[in-house]
Amino acid sequence: MEKKSFLLILSALIPCFMKADWPQFRGPDGQGHSKEKNVPLEWSDEKNVKWKMAVPGKGFSSPVIFNKQIWMTSAENEGKSLHAICLDKTSGKLIHNIKVITTDNPGPLHRLNGYASPTPAIDKEHVFVHFGPRGTACLNKKGEVIWKNTNLDYNVIQGGASSPILHNDVLFLTCDGIDFQFLVALEKQTGKVIWKQDRGHLEAAAQKRAIAKMSYSTPLIQSVGGTNQLVCSGADHVASYNINDGKEIWWMPYNGFSIVGRPSYGNSLFYVVGSIRQDHFCIYAIQPGKGQLKNKQIKWKYSKGVPHVSSPILVDTEIYFVHDGGVASCLNAITGELIWNERLGGNYDASPIEIQNRLYFLNREGKTTVLSAGKKFDKLATNQLKGTFKASPAVADEALFLRSDTHLFRIEKKL
Repeated sequence: MEKKSFLLILSALIPCFMKADWPQFRGPDGQGHSKEKNVPLEWSDEKNVKWKMAVPGKGFSSPVIFNKQIWMTSAENEGKSLHAICLDKTSGKLIHNIKVITTDNPGPLHRLNGYASPTPAIDKEHVFVHFGPRGTACLNKKGEVIWKNTNLDYNVIQGGASSPILHNDVLFLTCDGIDFQFLVALEKQTGKVIWKQDRGHLEAAAQKRAIAKMSYSTPLIQSVGGTNQLVCSGADHVASYNINDGKEIWWMPYNGFSIVGRPSYGNSLFYVVGSIRQDHFCIYAIQPGKGQLKNKQIKWKYSKGVPHVSSPILVDTEIYFVHDGGVASCLNAITGELIWNERLGGNYDASPIEIQNRLYFLNREGKTTVLSAGKKFDKLATNQLKGTFKASPAVADEALFLRSDTHLFRIEKKL
């Protein structure tokens, strides 16, 4: 075989082994989309469950998946013992339960949060786990701790929630506490700080309660005009940062804190969860620019039934979301016009995902409603599992991976 032909074949094969199935919170693109085929439409505790495996400890982080390994985090001893958990993707068997960080002071916690809520990030060699102010760590696939960074000082009085983001050789963290608010880039090989950027535009928040400066959103990295931007919602504003040095590129003000939803990007717009006043959340469709954005760059905003916890999902020219209390909505992503809203029922923490033009909405009570993406409300299936579900779903190998408060389920069509 000619050398050139061999290299072409090899290059075609490499992505199958090198690319993570579900490498971060909300999947390969960070926006909840999967191209997997043959993922089940229907299941129950008895139907289409390939395996169900108990997960040690307690945690709300979503699974991340690479090759044959699934990683999550959990907490034991009331948050004093923080663990990285690894299961075998094929069998569900527990491979690793590594005590990564111990602390005498796990910190305060919101009644609906836990001590292991941020979702890990994973690549071909390592997994990166994050426990908010308690620390961040890198492990190899053998379960050995490569490094820890417990030196980032900030106080989140309701527990950690923002997930780490991995881009090439850099790990990005959002640290929006009641005392300090900053973003930080770490070397993925060592955990050392590359840059640290303090949040701006919090002058009004500083005149209020300390909590008015706190938020929990996970950032999104997106290339705009050849520059990779790190876009992250915070208290009183959303801002974009240059990933190379942390310098702010643009920002837009709003009014409120405790922002959780992750941004999306499409149609040359960022779709950002902010607020119009405290506890009244809003989706903004933003045309990026430089400095403080002008009114004309805010293409539309919508503030009825926007969730606090789960992130919206953008599919082509529609954007979908489900309120914490169970009412789902669909908007025209170009104009912001409401297309439909319907009650799904239950309470929602998990962010929806899209698989082959199907939308999967998982509620806290274990019910997943599957809708057809589009301008018509079209319910395809309703599926029920036992347990409490706060983690967002993951997808790999024609299967769904759903984490409850006690177990991880592999949902797959049985042959």
